[in-house]
Amino acid sequence: MVRQREFDVEQALDAAMQLFWEKGYEATSLSDLTSAMGIQRPSIYATFGDKKELFEAALRRYTSAHAASIRTKLQRHPSAKEAIRGFFEGMVEEEYSGGGSRGCFCINTIVELAPHDKKFEILTREHEMYLAAIFQETIEKGQRSGELQKSMDAIALAQTLVVSLIGLTVMMKARPERSFVDQSVQVILSLLH
Repeated sequence: MVRQREFDVEQALDAAMQLFWEKGYEATSLSDLTSAMGIQRPSIYATFGDKKELFEAALRRYTSAHAASIRTKLQRHPSAKEAIRGFFEGMVEEEYSGGGSRGCFCINTIVELAPHDKKFEILTREHEMYLAAIFQETIEKGQRSGELQKSMDAIALAQTLVVSLIGLTVMMKARPERSFVDQSVQVILSLLH
């Protein structure tokens, strides 16, 4: 007879995701995970596999939610320019009105693991490409409505917005002067004219 799980798998995965997001892969111990997830090592191994497989599951959960959140934010506005402006300015506002910065879990993984782990290089690149596709949808919507020039290269601009998003997110972890970031965002947004 198979034993029933005595914990909520989604809740445990969320707890692992939050911990990995805060501390990173290397700095998170199995003891940290058992404590945060409220389960013992055998349950982690039986449900998620080893630490690396748990990290991958947490990262996949995060990237799915992150992409959906960005798509929702961009779709709120009928104007493509205002959608992208609102997204970048909102990102900065959120960062400077909150407490400390954990950054983006995926971007943290790009910095920590992607340079020396092929699997995480591929997973993070897939997320970057997906975000570029989301920005591209918004840009093309603006081109169809006449708000953005049809001659604009939607793919290149979308990729540039992803590079800008990653750069800003990493930069803001160091808490630069707000004016430094605000001026950079205005230059990024000038690409939409």
